[in-house]
Amino acid sequence: MSVAVLEHPEPWSEDEYFALGETSNRIELIDGSLWVSPAPSKRHQHIAFLLTMGLYAAAERSGLLVLQDVNLRLANSRILQPDIVVADTDDIGTTVEAAEAVLVVEVVSPSNAGTDRLLKPQLYAAAGIGWYLRVEQPPDSVELHLQRLAGDHYEPVRVAVPGQTFTIDEPFPFEIEVASLLRRRHQV
Repeated sequence: MSVAVLEHPEPWSEDEYFALGETSNRIELIDGSLWVSPAPSKRHQHIAFLLTMGLYAAAERSGLLVLQDVNLRLANSRILQPDIVVADTDDIGTTVEAAEAVLVVEVVSPSNAGTDRLLKPQLYAAAGIGWYLRVEQPPDSVELHLQRLAGDHYEPVRVAVPGQTFTIDEPFPFEIEVASLLRRRHQV
């Protein structure tokens, strides 16, 4: 990260945030502050990729678009980059508006567990996003925790673990074998 970023004395504006351009780090704007995270682990990325692939056809049948690591504007000076966003939007531009987001997915990593379990759901709920899917990755496993917006917070709807099929009708019909998210390429 450049010295100019580190020596920025006042809150960041959206224009300044977008002027940073693409980076190898995940940079999010929360109320004028930059939150910087290194790239997620290989396992995190692999689970997010497989889940994205699984969501794609189901979302497309419902007229929705599945995006990874996209800018999601929750409010003025609040731009997060969830692992996956399913949205009623087009593929033009760099930002999805909260009103377009149907489902937000975060894959929890040990380095950002509190953020994904506590802060981000509060921000997504405050923005009115109807569904939140948290993906936990305990050692050698994976868990899907689907939550629905209820007023100003999320309430649990469904939890699924390997050996189960995660099936939902809302926010769009979708089904995936949870164990498929643990698929590894074969070692030669």
